[in-house]
Amino acid sequence: MIVPQEYYLNSDVCFLAKDLLGKLLISNIDNQFCSGIIVETEAYRGPDDIASHSFANRRTLKNNTMYLKGGCSYVYICYGIHHLFNVITAHENVAHAVLIRAIEPVAGIDFMIQRRPEKTLYNNLTKGPGSLSQALGINKNFDSVELWNKNSPIQIHNLNTKYASTEIASSLRIGVESAGESALWPWRYFVKSSPYVSAHKKIFIP
Repeated sequence: MIVPQEYYLNSDVCFLAKDLLGKLLISNIDNQFCSGIIVETEAYRGPDDIASHSFANRRTLKNNTMYLKGGCSYVYICYGIHHLFNVITAHENVAHAVLIRAIEPVAGIDFMIQRRPEKTLYNNLTKGPGSLSQALGINKNFDSVELWNKNSPIQIHNLNTKYASTEIASSLRIGVESAGESALWPWRYFVKSSPYVSAHKKIFIP
């Protein structure tokens, strides 16, 4: 069942970052259907999070999508190479987002391999935010997609998977070391047992 838009309007971005674990991310791009279970996320909260693109309510052409109503995609390019896929949360003009860092492939694995031929090892196909976007065919053209819309090329579905608190770990977010005190917030969440998680930093058990 597709996740409804109302789900994304929750103002607690950390809750959603954890709750999205176990949900199914689907892409149907160029007639290539792919899907994977979300196993790693990071929360970003404007305007007080220095690591967020919306820190201090900063608004640019690059991050304007973050201010849409929850339930839309936010795709940006990192280091001029990698497309990173985020889920916008909360109400319009609040600018919270959840970065999807890793998924466990379920369907369309052959298509994923075609898109990432240099990474044929199964657990490397979708390990890391740039890798999963490439495997699913997600690029900047899919910024601001309505994830709750059944006609959208990218959707998130419920699988009725609920992880126990002992199955989920949190750590510092990756690549935000220059974000002052925000760099110390343990807002990266992942399924501890998953071999598809992109990296393991110092772990904080909730």
